[in-house]
Amino acid sequence: MNAASRLREWLAAFAVYRDRRVLAIAVLGFASGLPLALTGQTLQAWLTESGVSLKSIGLFALVGVPYTLKFLWAPLIDRLPLPGLTGLFGRRRGWLIFSQLLLMAAIAALAVSNPADALVFTALCAVAVAFASATQDIVIDAWRVEILEERQLAAGAAAIVFGYRIGMLVSSAGALFLATIMAWPLVYFAMAALLVIGTVTVLMVGEPAARPRGDAERRFAEAERWLAARPHLAGGSGKLMAWLYASVAGPFLQFMSRKGWVAILLFVMLFKLGDSLAGVLATSFYLNLGFTKAEIAEVGKLYGFAATMAGLFLGGWLMQAVGLYRSLWVCGVLQLGSNLLFAVLAVRGNDLGFLALTVGIENLAGGMGTAALVAYLSALCDVAYTATQYALLSSLTAVARTLLSSYAGFAAEWLGWPLFFVATAVAAIPGLLLLGWLTRRGAETRVPASRGGALLAED
Repeated sequence: MNAASRLREWLAAFAVYRDRRVLAIAVLGFASGLPLALTGQTLQAWLTESGVSLKSIGLFALVGVPYTLKFLWAPLIDRLPLPGLTGLFGRRRGWLIFSQLLLMAAIAALAVSNPADALVFTALCAVAVAFASATQDIVIDAWRVEILEERQLAAGAAAIVFGYRIGMLVSSAGALFLATIMAWPLVYFAMAALLVIGTVTVLMVGEPAARPRGDAERRFAEAERWLAARPHLAGGSGKLMAWLYASVAGPFLQFMSRKGWVAILLFVMLFKLGDSLAGVLATSFYLNLGFTKAEIAEVGKLYGFAATMAGLFLGGWLMQAVGLYRSLWVCGVLQLGSNLLFAVLAVRGNDLGFLALTVGIENLAGGMGTAALVAYLSALCDVAYTATQYALLSSLTAVARTLLSSYAGFAAEWLGWPLFFVATAVAAIPGLLLLGWLTRRGAETRVPASRGGALLAED
């Protein structure tokens, strides 16, 4: 293939963003990202203004636990129909509408709570918001993976994260701005009303086509044969055991039947570790170098946000143009290199121009890497257990990055800023080594072509 043909192919890859399903995913990403700050930073501001103690505000971090445990109830969403809604809208859309209505009700309940006089009720409402939001995330991710053609997984990955970041911005900066002109309950009612956009989108798009769920059905058959040989287990208890085996244990057993499944889990944990380590102390690093809060807000936040959005878009395009595995390599190397720029900035000191360069490249690389990783997780999911397996993989990446990044402060104090950022670049190497082992040509650990499709064709 000559250079002109290759260029035409690369330019044609942008067309995937015009697909109405990809656009719908971006809107649902907005609905997914919107609730997060309402139980996080935005709620902290409301609690502080209500005179709640710092100790109590700190405990509200536990409100986010449902996001890390969502894989526990994902099997219910994968298998159980909802009376009425499933018949009217289909399996995925019925659960989407239910979770969104539940989420709007939970945010409205949080809006009418009074943190100053009934803090426990406020906490319970916040947990309800997090639970409903995590449930919505489970369904959106499953719907996204199932509604797209294989060649569109990359663009879908970029679109969901793009919408998610916009939703977070609206419920954090947008909500804080609204709070300057109206009372906090009205702010939360306004945020709940914005979720109607997601519900309308669900009504306008289709239900994913039914696909064979071979592994799940095979496990049900296995359970039924096992129960048939044990008549004393007949009845409701036997049916429950069969359901638990096929629906709850099945997703995990199917994943663990793959060659190199432990290495796959380690890779999804480590691919963005270096990027996470560098970012967790970024604001403290900028302040220590003498940058003003206004400079950090303009360069580190606003400019960085724009660079992340551009990175998500470029990441989706790159995967469409050159394939998933090559994109993972490009993004992984860029993430490693951007960490080294932080080390250079630590040596240069207060240099606003170099800060802009560092923040731009780091956020661009991080956005591209996020799009690539989400696409890879999507390709790993078996269609029989889409919701459960994606919830498990995404929870694992979040928990791993959070736990491993929590020691960044100790490392920075011990090593100093320049060596700390060199160490974060080194922390990216194990992920790249695992990528090389998992995706070597002919390896059984490569994602099957039936899931990666065109994404893998050029790799």
